[in-house]
Amino acid sequence: MITTFNELRRIKDRLPSGSMQRIADELGLDADVVRNYFGARHFEGGTAGVHFEEGPDGGTVSFDDDTIYQAALRILAELEK
Repeated sequence: MITTFNELRRIKDRLPSGSMQRIADELGLDADVVRNYFGARHFEGGTAGVHFEEGPDGGTVSFDDDTIYQAALRILAELEK
């Protein structure tokens, strides 16, 4: 999956407080791995198969696995109900 960095940050910014930890708990990951997925630089937590390339609109972001991305979208969908 590929998106732009700015779109990824817009999704992250719309998530309610505690969402990074919630996603981490649901997926059995360290919270810093989830934060790194959304562009943070908490290297102690490791990476989650996310690749950033510079370019327009913040550049592109490609994912080896979009499970974290899908979890974030699910949380946003819950907010719309």
